[in-house]
Amino acid sequence: MEQGTMTGGPCRACSRELTRSVVDLGMHPPCQRFLTVEQSGEMEPFYPLEVWACDTCRLVQIGAHVAPEEIFVDYAYFSSFSDAWLAHVKTYADDMTARFGLSSDSLVVEVASNDGYMLQWFVQKGIPVLGIEPARNTALVAETKGVRTVTEFFDGSLARKLAAEGVRADLLAGKNVLAQIPDLNSFVDGLAVLLADDGVITIEFPHLQRLIEGNQFDTIYHEHYSYFSLLATEWLFAQHGLVIFDVDELWTHGGSLRIYARHAADASKPVSPRVDAVRAREIAAGFADASAYTRFDEQVKATKRALLSFLIEAKNDGKSVVGYGAAGKGMTLLNYCGIREDFVDFVVDRNPYKHGRLCPGVHIPVLPVEALADARPDYVLILPWNLRDEICEQLSYIREWGGRFVVPIPTTTVFSP
Repeated sequence: MEQGTMTGGPCRACSRELTRSVVDLGMHPPCQRFLTVEQSGEMEPFYPLEVWACDTCRLVQIGAHVAPEEIFVDYAYFSSFSDAWLAHVKTYADDMTARFGLSSDSLVVEVASNDGYMLQWFVQKGIPVLGIEPARNTALVAETKGVRTVTEFFDGSLARKLAAEGVRADLLAGKNVLAQIPDLNSFVDGLAVLLADDGVITIEFPHLQRLIEGNQFDTIYHEHYSYFSLLATEWLFAQHGLVIFDVDELWTHGGSLRIYARHAADASKPVSPRVDAVRAREIAAGFADASAYTRFDEQVKATKRALLSFLIEAKNDGKSVVGYGAAGKGMTLLNYCGIREDFVDFVVDRNPYKHGRLCPGVHIPVLPVEALADARPDYVLILPWNLRDEICEQLSYIREWGGRFVVPIPTTTVFSP
């Protein structure tokens, strides 16, 4: 990674011109645009997927080449299809209720509430909730779970409208949404507006340090506009009068942070030593001076070569390979590596929305999970590697025919059930 003559445009947090390229993954289609068979012959849009780092506010980001309306209005991702994720958010609901004394007099608001996967647990506790979700298809599912949902994009304007109607959140949550926001300042401004005077914001996001150190480049795709360190998040929140007072380190998405924020004027919540510890670790690892990115580009190329070498050898030996999980990260991996049906016969997924459709870009068919047992492949390529343990347990039956698992990140690993 070197300073170059090309730029990534203005930083979406501080508006400074981006000149530091971190990694260039080439041209990709939107990762959730699963095609019908009838659409397979149509022109498919591809956009640059290059990552840049801001030397001023330290935010890492891609160019905003794809508008949110193209991604999130009819969304192919339903959070409830992962058992591990449902267990994670149920534990969150239990922990937050106990820690902050939430009751029937409280209000829990989730931004990007998807299909009600998380707020449903607060509903079951008798705690009032409000979901804010732009995707109509997922919002309709949330409503069936008793999750009152506003079907709009969240920003400062919507927050002011809701606040004028008396909506103030005691707990304001976001899970893996911050990365999906092109206008970060309007979004965080909205959080500050909607938060009650003594309320708490919790935001979860994949930790940039874990992404770089774990070579998790496949978590980069067009619906993820930004990639966050604690350093960059503290800078951004401070611009809107918010203080990060605590942080949890989570297993989710290959390693995430959950930050806890409050109004600067709320002195009842002192800053935890955990915040200082994570910040110090990021500085020591080179996320303040950008030295952390020096070898990332070559790491990514090495991972591509390792996976293609395995697939070439497997196919030359007459072996069959099936993918598991048509998630966004898998679409980045398949498109970056140029993997089509010549290497992977099909991909199975639990989400019926994707069944009978084609993976964006590479056009590999997506089938129900039951197709895997019918095909009895020699190898199952686990694309959502962050759910490796859950998937391996679900698919342990592949041992019946001698099937083996393949995990591509941080490098290709083959193992038996």
